[in-house]
Amino acid sequence: MNTTITKSFHVEQGIEDVWANLTNPERVVVCVPGASLTEKVDDNNFKGGVELKFGPVKASYGGLITFTERDATTHKMSLKGTGTDTKGKGGADMVMTGKLATKDGGTDVDVSMEVSITGMLAQFGSRLINDVSNQVFDQFVSNFKAQLSGKEVDSSIHAGSMVGSLIKGIFGDKKS
Repeated sequence: MNTTITKSFHVEQGIEDVWANLTNPERVVVCVPGASLTEKVDDNNFKGGVELKFGPVKASYGGLITFTERDATTHKMSLKGTGTDTKGKGGADMVMTGKLATKDGGTDVDVSMEVSITGMLAQFGSRLINDVSNQVFDQFVSNFKAQLSGKEVDSSIHAGSMVGSLIKGIFGDKKS
């Protein structure tokens, strides 16, 4: 199952502060719900994990994230991630590109992700994956903005909204 996710958001902080946070895996990982960093392999490669639980479905992936580009002059970055379900029942691959731009005294962040999922989660289809990805991304943005403002970050997964996505993904939007 393959899907493309494109997102944009604005933060009030300057581009250099946003760039410094967004390209620092130790700082940004705490903003990603369910994610952890387990090892810095070198300056561009990091091992970690992601665990998501929504309804009866629990997915845990261990894998590697590699920065393939971090251009501080143009504020462009790209990375690829590969992960394997810790139960050996599937995997996920992602290629993400990001671009920062100064706007209205703050910074616009544009992100595009190509995601490929195999195994149990792939059975739910791209609609569920997109719904859950949207919620995880929205939570990431809230956490990232809080971190930039010096506030506490909530990296726990807001499971209630994910259960709703699971139900909607399985049964669809049935309208009478």
